[in-house]
Amino acid sequence: MSLRLCGKIKMIQTVIFDMDGVIVDTEPVHRYAYFQQFGELNINVTEEQFTSFTGNSTRNVFQKIKAIFNLEQDVEEMIQRKRAIFNDAFDSKEDLELLEGVEKLIIDFHAKGMQLILASSASKVTIERVFGRFKLHNYFTHIVSGEDFPKSKPDPAIFVHAASLSLVPKANCIIIEDSTSGVKAAKAAGIYCVGYNSIHSKMQDLSEADVIINHFSELDFEKVKTIKSKL
Repeated sequence: MSLRLCGKIKMIQTVIFDMDGVIVDTEPVHRYAYFQQFGELNINVTEEQFTSFTGNSTRNVFQKIKAIFNLEQDVEEMIQRKRAIFNDAFDSKEDLELLEGVEKLIIDFHAKGMQLILASSASKVTIERVFGRFKLHNYFTHIVSGEDFPKSKPDPAIFVHAASLSLVPKANCIIIEDSTSGVKAAKAAGIYCVGYNSIHSKMQDLSEADVIINHFSELDFEKVKTIKSKL
């Protein structure tokens, strides 16, 4: 991976992180919760359909599920049931860990004065569970949840809002994303995007990202600080 792209050097002072698939891999727990509930609803969601939901908020997923399968159940009711299944599974999953290298990167950024903001499609409850379990609150100045926005990524609203919380203009921000919809949202927001090609993020198209990495060891404060942008 090379961050030397054609264009103008700009000082990056804010890094906006996605959470699922970037900081922690809760996707197996989400998957378990969703498919448990799909079974309860007696619906057959294909792998292709489920993959297309990556990066969507729980509300948006169930809005789509309700429309696809013509369900009578209330969206809010389905959301609460899925979250109950997820929370039970999350609390009992002892092997849930931060993704390799990301904690070191977060600590490095924070220690050297980089502002960190979280912008995740996850619910506030899920974000709080992750941040509490791994003691991440002190590193991030703001947490933005997708549940506060009517549309999920690839709609750019969550990233536009996250950038508005930065101490610097969005031209001095970057986003780290691992999903097709997340990368599209970052670019639609007009913000430099690092695509993280995680082994946990299957079937995701990161081609629109400004640069793609395979491991967080490819990033550090000095490399990110003076990214040459083609924007």
